[in-house]
Amino acid sequence: MNISLTSGKNIPCTPGSSILKSLKKAGIYLTSSCGGKGTCGKCRVIIKSGSADIRSKMKLTQEELNEGFALACRAFPAGDILIDIPKESMLTVEGRIATGKSRDLLALLHSKGAEIDPISGRIVLKLPPPSLDDNISDLERLKRELAANGLGCLRVPFRFMTNLARTVRKEKWEITLSTIHSEDCHEITGIFPGNRKAPQYGFAIDIGTTTVVVYLVDLTDGTLVDIASTYNSQIRFGDDVITRIVHATEHNEMENLHRAVISDINQLISILMTDHGISAGSVDCLVAAGNTTMTHFFLNLDPSAIREAPYIPTANIFPLSHAGELRIKVRPNVPVYVFPCVASYVGGDIVSGVLATGMHEKEELSIFIDIGTNGEIVIGNSEWLMSAACSAGPCFEGSGIKHGMRATDGAIEGIKINPDTLEVEIKVIGDDTQPTGICGSGMIDAVAEMFLAGILDRKGRLRKDVSDRVREEEDGPEFVVHYGDRQDIVLAEPDIENIIRAKAAIYAGFSTLLNEAGFTFDDVQKVYIAGGFGKFLDIEKAIILGLLPEMPKEKFQYMGNTSITGTYLCILSRKVRALAEKISTEMAYVELSVSTSFMDEYMSGLFLPHTNIDAFPGVKELMKKQAL
Repeated sequence: MNISLTSGKNIPCTPGSSILKSLKKAGIYLTSSCGGKGTCGKCRVIIKSGSADIRSKMKLTQEELNEGFALACRAFPAGDILIDIPKESMLTVEGRIATGKSRDLLALLHSKGAEIDPISGRIVLKLPPPSLDDNISDLERLKRELAANGLGCLRVPFRFMTNLARTVRKEKWEITLSTIHSEDCHEITGIFPGNRKAPQYGFAIDIGTTTVVVYLVDLTDGTLVDIASTYNSQIRFGDDVITRIVHATEHNEMENLHRAVISDINQLISILMTDHGISAGSVDCLVAAGNTTMTHFFLNLDPSAIREAPYIPTANIFPLSHAGELRIKVRPNVPVYVFPCVASYVGGDIVSGVLATGMHEKEELSIFIDIGTNGEIVIGNSEWLMSAACSAGPCFEGSGIKHGMRATDGAIEGIKINPDTLEVEIKVIGDDTQPTGICGSGMIDAVAEMFLAGILDRKGRLRKDVSDRVREEEDGPEFVVHYGDRQDIVLAEPDIENIIRAKAAIYAGFSTLLNEAGFTFDDVQKVYIAGGFGKFLDIEKAIILGLLPEMPKEKFQYMGNTSITGTYLCILSRKVRALAEKISTEMAYVELSVSTSFMDEYMSGLFLPHTNIDAFPGVKELMKKQAL
């Protein structure tokens, strides 16, 4: 039995396998935010000929069904079939999506009172050659020289014994040791003949749920040499961490999830090393940060307990590992340091983010928020830090939204609605790109603009009598954001409800943490916004929506990818590494899922902008003007 594609490719299909599963086996990946449960409606294909057992018609209109559309995860071929895969259904997770040199980050390192002191160092030694009078073994000779240089506490692992005799003699008894500080001592991670003090490089890695970013760092002077990034190819197992954990534990995909992210990292490292002519012997260490689940997948640790009460990870602080153990394609003995986590849903990426913002060093009360596929919040100052994770769901990354997508080319990122004519103006990511969906910032703009234009009421319900763009469909009313040649891009009422639930959870996270600490929004001096989502975020629209508290705009600061910034700082400084571990152990964690006050705050947030309209005086004034 075969599945033929209109592109001309044929792939085998095992009886009982869905179209989605068969395509995945052949290396063809479709967008499947729900992980193949049939609930997201993203893996659409068109069956041109042949028959299939269609087990669900959810998310498909009658018109689409008449045209042969089917959800690939719920369609099981009954024989040979021919299918067409629409462009918007394809998931591209391969290759490098961005490279380029970035700003000088050394000033940020120095601002923390830290100098360049990489977590991995190099020592050049000139050993006295042996003689009949000085006939101790090569290892004893090395240890003696180490002691003479004040390096007596430097472990020499057995794995370096095999080639020790050849190495020390190759360059007339001059050798270079690469080392890393581990617990109470140093450990040798490489022995090279001759003076190999430089070049010396390291890789700082951010393992995001959606993307993987790698910095190539010159450890001798702190220069950020180059950057490479790609989609996290685990996306093919689902958009969010819970779906991926289910795949790992209930569908025996743990090994594949681990291999997927390691493959992404290897690809990016290979590109950077090739582009800059870097040899394997010049790479001395890797530092990685990610949320707790991504860290578990990276280290190949069982994540199953993370998703079930009482939500316990395998570890929060991880022993030093080595590249060979993780199958990272640099020297097998290169040490891999992984940022410590705080709890199941506040990971090393947030610890790294706190480092990057410097909020832990300031007297002023600050809020740190990373809005991505998860919503993590930290409040505090130099004396204390509290953290929480909001179960907002990944809707701002496009999951669960009819035409939702990530912030990539073709995504509608900005929307304006003329208050008089109600005409819609859109801004699309990518030059001269036709819109194919709507990303998180576009959703926020749309809901805020519809609310101010009177198209939405405070409960998020569409008013059919206000605009011709509001139309009734099988699943209820929807608003046409863009009229397309082949497909209109819309926000349906269930989409709007999803967005309002997500913003309510995040705002409730702010409120609950502040209440727990005895503060209000009036006490907050700074709000740091991190993550790729924040890049396109319109602060004013986010306040109108009720996602962010109403504060002067100058109090908000977009920080970019703080996870990779903190990782860069850590790879260059043992002082920063120690500080990261101090932050992770001293940061308090509040489990919002069992907090009664959080649920009360959440329910209050299920209105636009909020049940307590007096907390949003500026929005209240805009509403009055709109009513006139």
